[in-house]
Amino acid sequence: MAKLDNKKLMVCCANGAGSSLMMKMTLEKVLNKHKVKPATVHHCAISEGKSAAPGFDVVLCARNFAKMFADAEKKGTTVIALKNIMSPAEMEKAMMEKGLLG
Repeated sequence: MAKLDNKKLMVCCANGAGSSLMMKMTLEKVLNKHKVKPATVHHCAISEGKSAAPGFDVVLCARNFAKMFADAEKKGTTVIALKNIMSPAEMEKAMMEKGLLG
């Protein structure tokens, strides 16, 4: 069983419209490559994500938003901050560095 199987993952962008949906699709490609079957992959705006984050196992966002999830991180949520939110290679590498893949 993969470490992220049955886990709740969330991706956030500024407005929760286009870029978070594309980020979700990028994350799903990475998860499929590693045969991970999460419980859910949710995408939303940063405003929703900030309050919802403690209910998720992993949050992925752009680097400039990462500090907004400090409280969730203190409660055990893994926060992954990305420079290029559309890069599967960067996402995969960051997740491996956090011990979530591989």
